[in-house]
Amino acid sequence: MFTANAYAATSATEPLTPTTIERREVGPRDVLIDIKYCGICHSDIHHARSEWGEQLYPVVPGHEIAGLVAEVGSEVTKYAVGDKVGVGCLVGSCRECAYCEAGREQYCTQGGGTLTFGDTDKYGRGTQGGYATRMTVDEDFVLKLPDNVDLANVAPLLCAGITTYSPLRHFGAGPGKKVAVVGFGGLGHMAVKFAHALGAEVTVLSQSLKKQDDGKRLGADHYYATSDPETFETLAGTFDLIINTVSAKLELDSYLGLLAVDGALVNVGAPAEPLSLNVFSLLMKGRSFAGSLIGGLPETQEMLDFAGEHGIGAEVEVIPAEKINEAYDRVLASDVRYRFVIDTSTLHFADDLDS
Repeated sequence: MFTANAYAATSATEPLTPTTIERREVGPRDVLIDIKYCGICHSDIHHARSEWGEQLYPVVPGHEIAGLVAEVGSEVTKYAVGDKVGVGCLVGSCRECAYCEAGREQYCTQGGGTLTFGDTDKYGRGTQGGYATRMTVDEDFVLKLPDNVDLANVAPLLCAGITTYSPLRHFGAGPGKKVAVVGFGGLGHMAVKFAHALGAEVTVLSQSLKKQDDGKRLGADHYYATSDPETFETLAGTFDLIINTVSAKLELDSYLGLLAVDGALVNVGAPAEPLSLNVFSLLMKGRSFAGSLIGGLPETQEMLDFAGEHGIGAEVEVIPAEKINEAYDRVLASDVRYRFVIDTSTLHFADDLDS
């Protein structure tokens, strides 16, 4: 075992604080990553504050991880020292069920795969995430990052990127398709970038028009305020696909009414409250209401390769570690454009990294 500097939550109510954590030594199939940047995802806050169920503390959040390979195990074939690599929401799965064999590890029948933090790995140890200086990961759960996108901008692709790319690909976003994105935050701005790059006609549906200039700069063809009732009249029956990125409770029937025949509304946001709808909103136009959870390893690599081909990265505000708690408050206040990313070099606050 070796230690790495990190920032951890010690309870649901206390601010995150500096600490050191243990990482396992590099095994034959492991990759040691020097973490350079880690994005802050809203789900980090949910976990840190035990909002999605009881959390075992202390926990180091972070699953939008970008860095460089520092060491590889004797049997590693995919990576070499110095490679740009990333780690997303998963660091393990059973690898034997039908979903793992199909490259859809996020739906692993053995508990949905091993989460990057707040879970228990195959060694029986609690997993700790990317608000840290280094981590050891099985090579099968390490991803190759594009060379032409800055590491700070690519880090959020490991969650926000794949979370939006996956349903766009699954539901056929592309030329001739009209796609709407509900919400224009960390997830929403990535959905716009990817839908635009895939060739779809893209509309943002946001509560107000205050981010309209950004939306159009990043690829939106149209931008409407959902606080205006006329929006729902004007756009009725318009879209082939709607990606809902918000975690608030929405009036689903109103949004389903925006779909064309055979259209689909896909939730990637995770509201805490149950949602309800009138089934006739689906029946009368053959519409679908679906959900989508991140993506498997092959699709995540596909997304990263696509991002490299099109020069796509997240819009980020890079912060030092000591501003993590402030960033959490600003995320909850929607005061970020559009993703906070931690510069992990600011975690080198002790001399015990090689102890």
